[in-house]
Amino acid sequence: MRHTISVLVENKFGVLTRVAGLFSGRGYNIDTLNVAPTQDPTTSRMTIVTHGDEATLEQIVKQLNKLVEVLKVQDFREGEYVDRELVLVKAGVDSKTRPEVMQITDIFRAKIVDVQPKTMTIEVTGNESKVEKFLDLMKTFGVIDLTRTGKVAMPRK
Repeated sequence: MRHTISVLVENKFGVLTRVAGLFSGRGYNIDTLNVAPTQDPTTSRMTIVTHGDEATLEQIVKQLNKLVEVLKVQDFREGEYVDRELVLVKAGVDSKTRPEVMQITDIFRAKIVDVQPKTMTIEVTGNESKVEKFLDLMKTFGVIDLTRTGKVAMPRK
């Protein structure tokens, strides 16, 4: 089962290493990890996506709460939350396929951020399902390169 965990931490040197070390030291895999400062410059929010059963998730949350720099741990799998991911994808195009790529980009409310003679770089944001559908469509044109931010999440309440 896939879990999204939000971890509010003190914005200090080495905190990311300690959190990542906690996962690797216990054999847990991190699918995506996103870290950035919050509105308070002394804190950062980590959004971690991982796989595991209930017991594994419970153990991860307990271990995270033991770290001194961790201020709050929130498991989003049960509550309502908003999540987004940003992807930059470079698709192969030619004069015949360019209009079709532009149309698909419009449908997904994505943005063309760079145009070259044989490629287009497109920025798409959304939930995982939207991003995956867009990438599936781009595969028919040839995905030359892509980079993803990983999921960021925030509770609705």
